Amino acid sequence: MTSSGEEERNREAGGGGSSSAGGGSPSPNLEWRFNQTLRSVQGLLKGRSFPGKVLVTRKSETMNESLSPRPPEHEKSSAENYFQKGEHVPHSFEREGVRSGSSGGGSVLPIAKLPSVDNEKGATMDTQKSSLGARATDSARVAKFTKEMSKPSVILEKLRELAWSGVPPYMRPHVWRLLLGYAPPNSDRRQGVLSRKRLEYLDSVAQFYDIPDSERSDDEISMLRQIAVDCPRTVPDVTFFQHEQVQKSLERILYTWAIRHPASGYVQGINDLVTPFLVVFLEEHLDGNMESWDISHLSPQTISNIEADCYWCLSKLLDGMQDHYTFAQPGIQRLVFKLKELVRRIDEPVSRHMDEQGLEFLQFAFRWFNCLLIREIPFHLVTRLWDTYLAEGDSLPEFLVYISASFLLTWSDKLQKLEFQEMVMFLQHLPTQIWTHHELEMVLSRAFMWHAMFNSCPSHLAN
Repeated sequence: MTSSGEEERNREAGGGGSSSAGGGSPSPNLEWRFNQTLRSVQGLLKGRSFPGKVLVTRKSETMNESLSPRPPEHEKSSAENYFQKGEHVPHSFEREGVRSGSSGGGSVLPIAKLPSVDNEKGATMDTQKSSLGARATDSARVAKFTKEMSKPSVILEKLRELAWSGVPPYMRPHVWRLLLGYAPPNSDRRQGVLSRKRLEYLDSVAQFYDIPDSERSDDEISMLRQIAVDCPRTVPDVTFFQHEQVQKSLERILYTWAIRHPASGYVQGINDLVTPFLVVFLEEHLDGNMESWDISHLSPQTISNIEADCYWCLSKLLDGMQDHYTFAQPGIQRLVFKLKELVRRIDEPVSRHMDEQGLEFLQFAFRWFNCLLIREIPFHLVTRLWDTYLAEGDSLPEFLVYISASFLLTWSDKLQKLEFQEMVMFLQHLPTQIWTHHELEMVLSRAFMWHAMFNSCPSHLAN
């Protein structure tokens, strides 16, 4: 139920001046849309979750238009844990509204600032490694997941709504298989389908991988060698992935996938995309911290099943992004262009500064889309990010643009002070080492807000 304070804020949502996101004269409708969505995000940042759906319409119309079927419900948190001293973002959201750009009629939406490494050197390892997140393990949400997962046939749309805001770690293997369509919603068929698909993977390994090089073509030998070189480079700062057996599993999965997907074959970066699946499906069989895992104690059958699950989930994920990894990777180039356009509309000053310095988005964002940001954030946050990825389903490529814009504009003020070479170095070595779930949730919150604002505007991005 909406409190009187919330009702008052909602009535005030139409007030205040702003420019339209595309420049030019102010648009009362866009102003009201922005303020209304912003009030919802303010509530989120203060610990209030979205009431089922975010409703944003014209001020004079009945509020019955849903902008997202999968609203994020984030954990209650304290702003002073997120931001540098003196930067009280939830309150500044209310004070600032929309800041007009200094030139060109562009507008700058409020950007929540996250802590710099210099200001957070005292953070404890426990904070840095906090991998569960209070929201994902909240008892009420766990109960909702349990109720949904225990149904004879899981309602996938409901599961996506829940998963968007984070999945309890022990439920991730089951939830991810369902979200990707690898496991069927009907519980009676689930085990049979998984057994059949695991046998199919095993047959493929025997047919394509467990053969001598004399039976491979020159291209296949070259591809296998490239995979063998890339596996030791996969997540190099995580000791677990340096184990020989882990790298062998990665090699089998990647090579088998590449042979069975000749349109793209193996592309560097796909090796990173296997790692979240490998960790999540190993968690079903191993306890404790990932750094202490030893897969040598697992049976060959268990290893094979885990590899099969990784293979099929990777296949399902990439089925929705086929042209991201074909020749010249046109899908990724298209997303990079859309990101540039979106940043220009959200934060015109930083966009202009990057243009003036001659920085091309391809120079840093190509890797972001190629590896789905895995290389840009601490690995212990990756599975939480992928909860949202998989909940987006077929809409993931589109939503990746908003996540990347939110990620980039975390450092809007910093970027405007840097020259070309400094920006390149900064963007290649972003200060995310001490990030926790709090910072990641802020990135996702802004992405959700901007998607809600712009998604219904057909001209906001060029096709």
